[in-house]
Amino acid sequence: MQAKINNKDTVTFHPDEKNTLIGEDFQIEIIDQSNNEIRVSLDGKKYNGRLLQINKEEKKVVLKVNGNRFSVTLANEYDELLKSLGMGVGALQKVNELKAPMPGVVFEIKIKVGDSIKKGDPVLVLEAMKMENILKSPVDAIIKSILVEKGNTVEKNKILVEFE
Repeated sequence: MQAKINNKDTVTFHPDEKNTLIGEDFQIEIIDQSNNEIRVSLDGKKYNGRLLQINKEEKKVVLKVNGNRFSVTLANEYDELLKSLGMGVGALQKVNELKAPMPGVVFEIKIKVGDSIKKGDPVLVLEAMKMENILKSPVDAIIKSILVEKGNTVEKNKILVEFE
């Protein structure tokens, strides 16, 4: 697993069986989960700290160690793969369109032009490899246009729906 600290230094670590994260030259131990207390060991010195904030969606935590605040963004090999494919955390919030994630056939369209939708609402069903995949809205939006019809065959990255 990779951790980017304050958007600068990237370190690699792995969890062990004792609620400890072991990195290249540091160790983070969870002391008290109820109070979010941690202990960081670095170069033989131990520092007490506290977990201040967790954003699970962005995989980001804010720690306070010895009076200093650190923002840590976590990424595993799957996050790195998604990022390399242009599908990393937060990537979908910046778009105003929904693209086909894979080739397939439009099985069902669940929205119409002018509909107001929320993030996570079903937009359409794409049949691919004999499986029905429900594509959900990445943002709160109003449907501007629908560029496909039921039964259309689509290729990967074809724009299916545009949002206002």
